[in-house]
Amino acid sequence: MNPETTLLVALLMGLGAALYTSVGHAGASAYLAIMALFAIPATTMRPTALVLNILVASFTTIRFVRAGQFDFRLFWPFVLGAVPAAFVAGMMALPPAVYRPVLATILLIAGLRLLWPSNIRALAETKRPPLPIALLSGVGIGTLSGLTGTGGGIFLSPLLLFFGWTSPRIASGVAAAFILCVSISGLLGNLSSVGQLPAELPWFVLAVAMGAVIGTSFGIARLPNRALLRLLGAVLLVASAKLAFT
Repeated sequence: MNPETTLLVALLMGLGAALYTSVGHAGASAYLAIMALFAIPATTMRPTALVLNILVASFTTIRFVRAGQFDFRLFWPFVLGAVPAAFVAGMMALPPAVYRPVLATILLIAGLRLLWPSNIRALAETKRPPLPIALLSGVGIGTLSGLTGTGGGIFLSPLLLFFGWTSPRIASGVAAAFILCVSISGLLGNLSSVGQLPAELPWFVLAVAMGAVIGTSFGIARLPNRALLRLLGAVLLVASAKLAFT
């Protein structure tokens, strides 16, 4: 990767981190989309996204917890189901012919989520999910996360809000901590993939760290900018199409 391309990829990742962390996510789907657009090998994409996710989710979790936007009682059943599932799924090395369409589907879902025509609101009176439902949901999200190199926040947050299990701000804090745990588990499940990390990783780390500082400052204080999120959603859809049809 030449210096100009490296700089462009880093800047896009920084923007993705800023947008995603504003709603408690770590940005794995954005990083994967960006790497797909620049034809980075699939063997490099998953570990790179997970390493960046761990860094960003660590910072995001600390900030949301300190701001009082976290609910441990809601968090633990989901993560209890997701962590072992992500570890096992992380041990599976999907061939490109399988990985690409699976990732394309994940990016499609993420893009449609960001392009949703109206703000997603939890019910006025929230209620906790039944324990079996939370555990099974965690298993499903953890499996998809381990296979694709995402942290699962793009699935967990809509689930929490659509069913009225918590408020939007608490959902952000729960999603951040969930993503951190699942990303670590997924990476531990396939430590051999760390050897595929790109030489440009330090630049990507610097970019997403700066983006996380900006995004969490914005997200803790107010709702994210819908126009920017829709723009990012369009990028994810383009990347999904690129993976599906090339």
